[in-house]
Amino acid sequence: MVNTGRRERRKLETRRRLDEVALRLFLEHGYDGVTVAQIADAADISVATLFAHVPDGKEALIFDDGSERRAGIVAAVRERADTESVLDALERFFASRGPYSTKLPAEHAEKRDLIVETPALRSYARRLWHSCEPLLVPVLAEESGLAADDPAVLALARFVLEVPDLTGTAADPLAALAGVFEVLRYGWPA
Repeated sequence: MVNTGRRERRKLETRRRLDEVALRLFLEHGYDGVTVAQIADAADISVATLFAHVPDGKEALIFDDGSERRAGIVAAVRERADTESVLDALERFFASRGPYSTKLPAEHAEKRDLIVETPALRSYARRLWHSCEPLLVPVLAEESGLAADDPAVLALARFVLEVPDLTGTAADPLAALAGVFEVLRYGWPA
C-alpha cells in the first residue's frame, strides 16, 4: 500500500472537490452559464489555485487526464482473444464507454449527456482521444506487421480515434458505431 503524503492527499481532495462542484454547477446552469470564477468561489478556493489544479481550464474538470482511455484502448487491442480481430476489439472497447453505454449509473449518465450536448466538452473529449494516437499507432503496427509510419496504420489510428466524435451524438450512437466499424471492416459499398 502506498502511503500518500499529507500534501498529496490535500491536492487530491481539492481536485475531487473541484470536479464535484463544477459538475453540479454545469448541471444546474449549463456549461456555458458557469465561469471559472464561479467554480473557484463555490469550491472556496482562488482562481489561481483552480488553474494550478486544472491548467487546461473548466473543460478538464469534467474529464480525467486521459490516461485511462489511453491505457484502455491499447489494452483492448493487446489483450483481445486470439479469435477477435483488432477492429472487433476496438468496437467492443468503444461500445462500453460514454455515449454508447446503456448501463451507466444515473450520475454518470448526467455527465455523459452534458458532454454530448456541449460543443466545448465534445471538442475537449476529441483532443483526449487524439492523445491516444502515439500509443495506438505502434500497437496497430505490431498487430498488422506494418511499419508504424505506414500510411495505412496512421489512417486506421486516426479514423478510429475520430469515431467517438463522429458517432457519439447520433440518435442511436451504438448503431452509428456499428455502422462505422462495418465500413472499416468491409469498405465502402460499391
